[in-house]
Amino acid sequence: MAKINRFEDLEVWKLARKLSHDVFRLTQEGSFSKDFELKNQINRASGSIMDNIAEGFGRGNRAEFILFLGYSTGSSTEVKSQLYRALDRKHISQEQFDLFYSTTDRTGKMLFGLIQALKKSPVRGLKYKAAEDEVSYDLREDADFNTEH
Repeated sequence: MAKINRFEDLEVWKLARKLSHDVFRLTQEGSFSKDFELKNQINRASGSIMDNIAEGFGRGNRAEFILFLGYSTGSSTEVKSQLYRALDRKHISQEQFDLFYSTTDRTGKMLFGLIQALKKSPVRGLKYKAAEDEVSYDLREDADFNTEH
């Protein structure tokens, strides 16, 4: 079991952070940098993935964490749609699209796996610290966070 005491310990948050950084760099290049609406929207959506993971974790209870992971999943799907717009507008190549889509898809699958793991966890969350011995989330290190959904 992996003990998760901070949102920064979550592999899915680390991947979402990298995705957000990579999307930002991508939007600084070529014609993408001049499409202000799409550039801002995809940057907000990619950042929202990591931010909602952190916010949900910080809520201190499993139910709200799961809810915010759902928001993150929605944001990852939004990024996928925006990647299509960027491709259609010729801001990115098919190769770039495939790479970013794959990373975004992997992030979504990891989120789905984390949600499933949390649903099975007996830990209700940090706000119940006085009522529970365990204050961190126990997650199987070998959990399949790449489960299809």
